[in-house]
Amino acid sequence: MLTQRQDAILQAIVRQYTVTGQPVGSKILAQHLPIKVSSATIRNEMAELEEQGLLVKEHSSSGRVPSTKGYRYYVDNLLDEKMMIDSSDMSIIQNSFGTNLNKIDEIVSRSADILSDLTSYTTFTLKPEQKQVRLSGFRLVPLGNHQVMAILVTDSGDVENQTFVIPKNINTDELESVIRLINDQLAGLTLEEVLQRLQRDIPMQIVRYIHSPDGVLNIFDSILSHAASERFFVGGKMNLLGFSHNHDPNDLQELYGLLDKNENLSHFLDPQDDNIHVQIGSEISNKLLDDFSLITATYDVDQYGKGIIAVLGPTRMPYSRTIGIVSAFRQELARQLLGYYHRYYDQ
Repeated sequence: MLTQRQDAILQAIVRQYTVTGQPVGSKILAQHLPIKVSSATIRNEMAELEEQGLLVKEHSSSGRVPSTKGYRYYVDNLLDEKMMIDSSDMSIIQNSFGTNLNKIDEIVSRSADILSDLTSYTTFTLKPEQKQVRLSGFRLVPLGNHQVMAILVTDSGDVENQTFVIPKNINTDELESVIRLINDQLAGLTLEEVLQRLQRDIPMQIVRYIHSPDGVLNIFDSILSHAASERFFVGGKMNLLGFSHNHDPNDLQELYGLLDKNENLSHFLDPQDDNIHVQIGSEISNKLLDDFSLITATYDVDQYGKGIIAVLGPTRMPYSRTIGIVSAFRQELARQLLGYYHRYYDQ
């Protein structure tokens, strides 16, 4: 552990650096310390903090900047006990959703944009897990030219729709028979159970109505898999590029591509508990993200499950404010989704 004076110096350096982005020297630091200390003493303490790996000296300046280890010590030991959120941020959080969002995906997608606007960073939101969501119904609406719109409805109010081309040898009566079979056999089951039935007995039953059922099965499997999949919504994609110290075009393209792959995001955004977690630089385990910090948190929608929100920004982000925003935002998002579920089930 550090001495009280070293704590004060490291805390002041982190706060000053997050504001200016410039290395912090002893003269500037003396003006921001809560205790009166000479510049010589400050320089000695900064050298000691550098020796411990908490600060790094910029070669072009006599000032210091926090290292990953320094940020970690700051987050673990020096943050304000109460992450206060100012009234303007709270007002934005409480009033930005509006009243014209009619689907879960719309609410969760909008939340990523709101969180990005608040922080100016790249943000991620994942809607509550779909394991217990049940199939309410399935329809195929003919559009002409052998095209149909597949519509799948769940008991949580989600409506999935996709357009498909069906084989020319399948007629309308055959389609209606298959749709009745699917609704009779599968409505009321969880999406996970429906996927399992599609691998087992449903194909054999459909053969009674359609000689080659693969076309219809592929339609249903595709829209069902989409409904059951984890989907991350991303806000402020371009913000990510503005904070990278790496200007290699290939690396920047790869960095941007990280945001388009759910499997990559699932690896990073997987909180082990309900606490707010902060990963800094190399702790994220991806070289492309060494200049970034990732703040993740779950939000709880009672019996409807838990989702995830996250903020990805530079290591020199204002941690206290950002964590405070994440803490307040997850409560508001849960409230918005609970309101949606209550409205849906009261209809």
